[in-house]
Amino acid sequence: MTGVQAVLFDRDGTLVEDVPYNRDPALVTPVPGAREALGLLRTHGIRTGVVTNQSGIGRGLLTHAQVRRVNERVEELLGPFDVWAVCPHAPAEGCACRKPAPGLVLSAARKLGVPAADCVVVGDIGSDLTAARRAGARGILVPTPVTLREETETAEWVAPDLWEAVRSLVPGHRPAVGGSIP
Repeated sequence: MTGVQAVLFDRDGTLVEDVPYNRDPALVTPVPGAREALGLLRTHGIRTGVVTNQSGIGRGLLTHAQVRRVNERVEELLGPFDVWAVCPHAPAEGCACRKPAPGLVLSAARKLGVPAADCVVVGDIGSDLTAARRAGARGILVPTPVTLREETETAEWVAPDLWEAVRSLVPGHRPAVGGSIP
């Protein structure tokens, strides 16, 4: 696929195993293939970022410092990302950044200096893809046990795992079964 300048990943359930309201860096475990997938993107000059809802901050369950330490551990295990966009708000706050709103995707694209249309968002639930679509980006769903069946059925592009999602974006690599993303 051409035109992809950046790939923005959901954090929990997509890059690392989902530990609800994780405040302990020792609990960060990359999903299978994450390091290799990110390495492939970086080797091909495609920028990487993380767009993550962390409502535990807004709910008083986490501090900004705890989330920062967990994010630092993610980078220790998976390498540096070009941008992080974190929404600290609780759902009831109605902010413009919490996915499925487009704010995190737009912010990350702006910080990278690339059009949102040249970004792909990879996530494990429908709100990740909705945020991508609302921002004008494309999305790939990588289902996990928390992904709803209707989210999988309505996604424009579904990949069986993170490696296949990323591989389909890199020139010269055969896309996953199902073709290329729109």
